[in-house]
Amino acid sequence: MQADPRALRFAAAVTAVVLALVLVTGNPWLLAAQAVVFALGVAGLSPYGTVFKALVRTPPRQVEDASPPRFAQAVGLAFALVGLVGYVAQITPLALGATAAALFAAFLNAAFGLCLGCEMYLIIRRLPPAAR
Repeated sequence: MQADPRALRFAAAVTAVVLALVLVTGNPWLLAAQAVVFALGVAGLSPYGTVFKALVRTPPRQVEDASPPRFAQAVGLAFALVGLVGYVAQITPLALGATAAALFAAFLNAAFGLCLGCEMYLIIRRLPPAAR
């Protein structure tokens, strides 16, 4: 599967806005909604990507392998779920820390094109099979 890098950065920007709103409002339902978006992204069904495709009609100049970004979505999902546990259990540092970490990663991707989850994926792929 291939992905449009522009759509990935758009999705990261929307994700960053959503996660910033979670931190500002302390709304766990908004974090739960973002967790669903992450889960859909893992399945290759990103709603933010769908919005991007509806808004931008020009084909991408290049495409990239979708596996690293899908792995990054799984990492984002893990952080969102940990954040949700923090909100539900009323462990504020856990809730804020996990959400802030996900926001940081989304911001780096949106602003600079640096996908931390994608980099993790590539590092893991380079490990010998016995170390994975």
